[in-house]
Amino acid sequence: MNLDFICFPPFNMRLKRRLVSLAFIIVNIIIILFLLKSLVQQLKTDTPKTDQPILMKNYSNFESLITVIIRDFEHFEHDVVETVNSFLKTAPSLRILIVSNSLPYPPLQWKSVNYTSVKVINLKLEVGGVKEDRDVLYHIQTKYALFVPDSVRPTARESFITLLKSLDEPNVNILAAPVSEISLSSCQSMDLHLVKWTLTYSTSPSELFCDGVTGKHVLLIGKDVLSKLPDPLMLPFPDSLYIQAKAKNIKTRYLRTVVWASGHPILQSQHHLWKAHRLRHERQQRMYERLAIKRVIRDGKDEWYGCTRDSARCFGTVVGDTPSYLLEGKWTPPCCLNALRTTARHVFKELQAAGVRYWLEGGSLLGAMRSFDILPWDYDVDLGFMREDLPKLTWLLRASKQPVVDTQGFVWEKAPEGDFYRVQFSRSNRLHVDLFPFYNKNGTMTKDTWFPTHKQDREFPAHYLNPLATIPFVGQNVSAPNNIREFLELKFGSGVIENPAYPNPTLLKFPVEMVPTTKPAPDWEY
Repeated sequence: MNLDFICFPPFNMRLKRRLVSLAFIIVNIIIILFLLKSLVQQLKTDTPKTDQPILMKNYSNFESLITVIIRDFEHFEHDVVETVNSFLKTAPSLRILIVSNSLPYPPLQWKSVNYTSVKVINLKLEVGGVKEDRDVLYHIQTKYALFVPDSVRPTARESFITLLKSLDEPNVNILAAPVSEISLSSCQSMDLHLVKWTLTYSTSPSELFCDGVTGKHVLLIGKDVLSKLPDPLMLPFPDSLYIQAKAKNIKTRYLRTVVWASGHPILQSQHHLWKAHRLRHERQQRMYERLAIKRVIRDGKDEWYGCTRDSARCFGTVVGDTPSYLLEGKWTPPCCLNALRTTARHVFKELQAAGVRYWLEGGSLLGAMRSFDILPWDYDVDLGFMREDLPKLTWLLRASKQPVVDTQGFVWEKAPEGDFYRVQFSRSNRLHVDLFPFYNKNGTMTKDTWFPTHKQDREFPAHYLNPLATIPFVGQNVSAPNNIREFLELKFGSGVIENPAYPNPTLLKFPVEMVPTTKPAPDWEY
């Protein structure tokens, strides 16, 4: 049979084409479903489960994360070797740095343990050395540094792990933990006012976050945080670290739940205790000097670390009416202001006792109107007095011929710059009160010496002194012109009381952010 002549009906051909098309569609759907299933499976593999943390940190190998540093110890009596020994027994592969301002003497006597991971860093400059020798950060090859005091013992490996976990909590940069349950460590607050060279300590209202911690304690801190501080290992440690951290607004988390053990008792003899206290006092003085802190208020009491009556003042000769400290972004050191107040009170007492008519002048009167005190950036006190009253005061008469020291140690002299007088705090410390002799000339108060760069140094009508008024100033009621606001605006210009300005605005303008919104109270007591 010849099949070539057999013909299928037309509808069978159409059915065949439809079946082929349907099969093609089904195959494509199957392929797409397979691809979608594979993609979903891949996404499930790449995405972590919601009930599990994205990153599980492993602290069991904490030796690779921590460098232990012993900074605070005395060469003449310490427990450094046994402290190191106890750490290496707990964690044999720990890196340990012993940091000292000079090579420990007598030398540290290591015993049977392998101390290849222990290094002594001598911070003393050696001419033949290299920079890295004294760079502690260079020697910290781990993420964290654990500072431990002399004579401390780790209680267990878990102590390290707990510290690491706590430091990794949000907003924790420095972590402190007490040593021994009877440790007198406590949380401190600090008010660091660098513009005024002043640091105030107080008890912290928080038990969790502190500006500093007192007493014996360990300190865990990240290397990245250490690198932000200018000199974190300055002695006394950790006091200096806390002050530098405060300047950067870095708080310390105080962890009371972890207690480290104390080692052997040290500094038990009276002689060694006295020696340690003396060294601490000397280090504290150097620290405050380097950190530009001249007044420390602790337990409501002042500690002074600036100039004294037997030293020079804190700043040199003033050029362009702008003392050097203003260019450093600071105001008059508080010790200098204290010396000025003391000198001013003495001068007021002498003038009043002799019956000399005087009044506050210039910036001193301006300071009295603003806060009853010396302007916080001023470096002298200005007074005017009636020239005809000069013979009433012996010290002024004697000073007309040569400098003279009065019975209280103040130096009275004729100023070398012109026809006026000066009273200095002492021979060594030349902080002073200037006394300008005025006289009435046809109803105008004038004098014989003027300062062209001082716009306030000008004549004024005599009626401002008739009668004299009084105003509180440096803890006393002192003489002042009447109509003080009008007098000051005549000298300085309108709005001078409300708008602070530095002595030479062309050289240095007063910072806008420091303009007070309310009248400040003086930061001193009567």
